[in-house]
Amino acid sequence: MDSQYKSSGNGGIESGSITIRDREVTMANKRSMRGCDVVLRFLALALCLAAAVILGVSKETKMVAMTLVPTQPPVTVPATAKWHYLSAFKYFMVANCIACGYAAISLVLSLANRNGKKGITKLIILLDLVMVVLLFSAIGAGGAIGLIAYQGNSRVQWNKVCNVFDKFCRRGAASFGLSIAASIAFFLLVVLAIHNLHRKN
Repeated sequence: MDSQYKSSGNGGIESGSITIRDREVTMANKRSMRGCDVVLRFLALALCLAAAVILGVSKETKMVAMTLVPTQPPVTVPATAKWHYLSAFKYFMVANCIACGYAAISLVLSLANRNGKKGITKLIILLDLVMVVLLFSAIGAGGAIGLIAYQGNSRVQWNKVCNVFDKFCRRGAASFGLSIAASIAFFLLVVLAIHNLHRKN
């Protein structure tokens, strides 16, 4: 009887220690997930902000030769490249500003939602996915214009302009690269959140 009691007592202690260990592992995983979430949101915020600022301050003026009359020599006139001259770049700028503002708001919501309420979590996942789609569409629209500016299109007689406005094109390319990185950060947030919900269920 005593040996049976001791055995059952040891089993109770072992099961209790296993339960405590499982809780500690679960808490550590939650802290790790929360830390990754905060880092990715802050990264997305910083990348969207940097992309918008770099494109927003990009401006270049060059003297360009234009032929007004075929029989007369070309006339040199100043030409300026700015982001708001193209509707695709306007869309790109607005999309990055929206994503930046949302990243700041979602960062606050994520820090406030420590209990992990499913309603708020699912809303954040949905909005993260919307940001991925928004940024990808803006990158695609602006990238198409940037490719024409870099290569031109001989079939429709569109000349490339990046050989003239090289500084503006380089800054635009850097802005698009940062926006791509931000969209990847939002996509990783969606994957991380779905994985976390799957583990809970």
